[in-house]
Amino acid sequence: MASTTKIMTAIVALEHGNLDDTVTVSANAANTEGSSIWLSQGEQIKLSDLLYGLMLASGNDSAVAIAEHIGGSVDEFVRLMNEKAKEIGAEHTSFANSNGLTADGHYTTAYDLALITRYAMQNNTFREIVSTWQTTIPHEGAEWDRSLTNHNKLLNLYDGCIGVKTGFTKAAGRCLVSAAERDGVILICVTLNDPDDWNDHIHLMDDGFSQYESTVLAEKGQILSSIKIPESTETMDVMVSETLSLPIRTAQASLLKSEIQIHELHLPVAVGDPVGDMVFFIEDKEIGRVPLLSTQAIDAPPQSGFWVNFNYILNIFFSR
Repeated sequence: MASTTKIMTAIVALEHGNLDDTVTVSANAANTEGSSIWLSQGEQIKLSDLLYGLMLASGNDSAVAIAEHIGGSVDEFVRLMNEKAKEIGAEHTSFANSNGLTADGHYTTAYDLALITRYAMQNNTFREIVSTWQTTIPHEGAEWDRSLTNHNKLLNLYDGCIGVKTGFTKAAGRCLVSAAERDGVILICVTLNDPDDWNDHIHLMDDGFSQYESTVLAEKGQILSSIKIPESTETMDVMVSETLSLPIRTAQASLLKSEIQIHELHLPVAVGDPVGDMVFFIEDKEIGRVPLLSTQAIDAPPQSGFWVNFNYILNIFFSR
């Protein structure tokens, strides 16, 4: 996957480091082969600046400096990368370094890389970095600062592009991960060893956006139903706790259904207590859920302070 490796490098750094950390560049980092932001041995630079050097200019030296700072060694940092890959569900991915240079045991799949990118794009700092076209970071000991331009040309070529990372080695070929957002729908596209990646991503994204639309499944504050509480004369209004919007294929909209699942409750219930979930399905596959809250206080029955079982599920089917 060449330098698309750096997507994982960045997210591990963001989750384990502090953006204001000062990193001292080692000889090992400064002498790393390949693409570089020209780090010097002994140079001190903020972790945030290294991340811009990593994701915009694809600095291999940045990747090593980050790994040594966060992990104490590249090997330990790589261990963290592989742990995160497993956590995300990238089952066919193995990292051997932090920069993507060709190495035994360093591989992924397009699908796994999409999973990793989807996870990374939930981090606001990561999104800010990879969507930046140009920036300037300090160059210690030089008369000029480092001017960085993002290698991802799609930021200028494709309407709505918000990232993510290019990559190239002779062994991997041209690799590209892109993300774009339109009308509340975010799509991620991955190609590996693709000599015409810019055009292919444009066509794939266009095709994707033609098939999906952002659909509001539930709105915060929406009252879904009034539920009779067993062993009580009270009823309970169920309220959606947060808005849930997901991209839905237009061809699958008619297959969308939802189900209200009420938890086993212990009375009394206070205003705002979680009482269940609204779960959404397409063809019996869960695609999302949102917590439900009580809108009123309900006292325990005088004769019982024990668990009250809700032995039913209320089904609501969406129609469009």
